[in-house]
Amino acid sequence: MKDGTLRIATCQFGVSGSVAQNARAIRGFLKKARKAGANVVHFSECALSGYAGSDFDSFEEYDWALLKEETQTIMALAAELGLWVVLGSTHPLIPPHKPHNCLYLIDAQGKIVTRYDKRFCTIGDLDHYTPGNRFITFDLSGVKCSLLICFDLRFPELYRELYKLGVQCLFQSFYNARQRGHSVHTQIMRQTMQCHAATNHFWVSMTNSSGYYSPYPSCFIQPDGVIAGQLRPNRPGLMVNTVDVGRDFYDPMADFRDLAVAGKLTNGPGNIDDPRSRNVTVL
Repeated sequence: MKDGTLRIATCQFGVSGSVAQNARAIRGFLKKARKAGANVVHFSECALSGYAGSDFDSFEEYDWALLKEETQTIMALAAELGLWVVLGSTHPLIPPHKPHNCLYLIDAQGKIVTRYDKRFCTIGDLDHYTPGNRFITFDLSGVKCSLLICFDLRFPELYRELYKLGVQCLFQSFYNARQRGHSVHTQIMRQTMQCHAATNHFWVSMTNSSGYYSPYPSCFIQPDGVIAGQLRPNRPGLMVNTVDVGRDFYDPMADFRDLAVAGKLTNGPGNIDDPRSRNVTVL
């Protein structure tokens, strides 16, 4: 592919508490992604490890050795297939520190290039995980990319910082699954992600677990905020979409975004020397 373009396989499946079962699903998607011509394969939050508090109760009896072994099998397959992988998992720390909820970035040689740790954890997450404290950025096929996880969505300040760093494509992994039915997440999660994409002019690959019941599916969003691709809810699936940073999109903020980012919250003069402007109680 030409520089400045990237083919992303956005994948979803019903993440479970079985690391071995999750690993089999991930390896299957890697093979499908390779056949579909993807450069990078993106998985949901905790896709390999399972999600503490949802897929299992705690890390007390957790098989960390198996998690490491299955991670290595995925790394080896990534190298064999020549694929980059954004892998949702859990990264153990030295006790008594709780582990990180993380995304491993694995390159096409099967090496871990870097790791993003979920910066904002929910109240429930904090029972099991230690929040991270840093951004990561990386260049992939001439596209500057970054990673975020689920609840990070609620903090627009993160996206503004990524904009300042020059990020063009965001991989954000979610786990809103195994719910009892319809929830507010159906109405707000994709919509908030569309807003972040449009206000910061990012491409976005947004993955979610499809474990029943999942209130929204994985999707792919353009820099104008339009959902260009979406998987079927509550079913495993894969879609491949192309990032092309050379394409033009509707961006009414283009001339003024940097003003706002710099803290100038008007695109007019600082002072208006007009008494009718200053007097706010008359017609």
